[in-house]
Amino acid sequence: MTRARATLVSVEQTPYYHCVGRCVRRAFLCGVDAVSGRNYEHRRDWLRERLAELVDVFAIDLCAYALMSNHYHLVVHLRPTASRAWLPQEVVQRWTRLFTGPDIAHRFLREETLDTAERESLDRLVATWRERLGNLSWFMRCLNEYLARRANAEDGCTGHFWEGRFKTQALLDDAALLTAMAYVDLNPVRAGMAPDIPHSDYTSAQDRLESITQPTASDTGWPTLQPFVGAERDDAAGALPFTLQAYLELLDHTGRVVREDQRAFIDGDTPELLAQLGVAPGEWLATVTDLQARYELAMGAPERLRRLAAAWAAKWVCGIRFARRLYPAAQS
Repeated sequence: MTRARATLVSVEQTPYYHCVGRCVRRAFLCGVDAVSGRNYEHRRDWLRERLAELVDVFAIDLCAYALMSNHYHLVVHLRPTASRAWLPQEVVQRWTRLFTGPDIAHRFLREETLDTAERESLDRLVATWRERLGNLSWFMRCLNEYLARRANAEDGCTGHFWEGRFKTQALLDDAALLTAMAYVDLNPVRAGMAPDIPHSDYTSAQDRLESITQPTASDTGWPTLQPFVGAERDDAAGALPFTLQAYLELLDHTGRVVREDQRAFIDGDTPELLAQLGVAPGEWLATVTDLQARYELAMGAPERLRRLAAAWAAKWVCGIRFARRLYPAAQS
């Protein structure tokens, strides 16, 4: 049954979400359309540039992304407390980077005198914009509407560009966050579009690798990614709960066995992160290969999924059976 977005996205449950946007009728978002022969590769840059702009404006961090031929994946971190701390001037400045805004907002930024009624009107606008700048639906709206208008203008057509509303999965614990990030970063490898992470174009994993190998490079225009624990930009509460080195090692380890033409099992020593989080290696591989089919609206340990079902007044949440296998240490 379709659920209201407000019930699917709740910071009280978790600030981390996996989001997927897919083109209508699986039309080409990026890449080369084998049927028509048209090349849409340049649209990947549209998407990445827009992500960079939105991450800079919204109180939302980008943990991982992958831009595929007819869809994209994002893993995001919501920070509504950050937007609540912004001064009114900063809220207005951020909002008017994306939207024209009423004249009263621009007069406020120019520090012109406002009468009492105008000030009250501005206060209401600031409150509305502050809430929206920490809201996932508004973030995705600003991404998808921008891309739809630009692609339709280029194609000389009108109508829907996306398959309805974007899909979300709540990531209820660290293991779910790690799994979703790896699932996203390994998309090109799993689809046979790239042999390994260094060649996985338009993914956050490639961006992170290049930030290590080319640390002095000029501004790339890539989206700013949420840092890992121990990174220079680590601000404690805002850092991902594992190290970049451990994450890249796990990606490399997993990427060697998730190719469509080279399916295998993770063997040898259990990767450090999987052991740390109590995740079963064999189930990890199966989940990273087929995450969206196994977990629909949320992913996490069995108990977290049961609590979420109770919060939704539902009898169950898809994925509990697979969670029992993925989190063996969590079983009583």
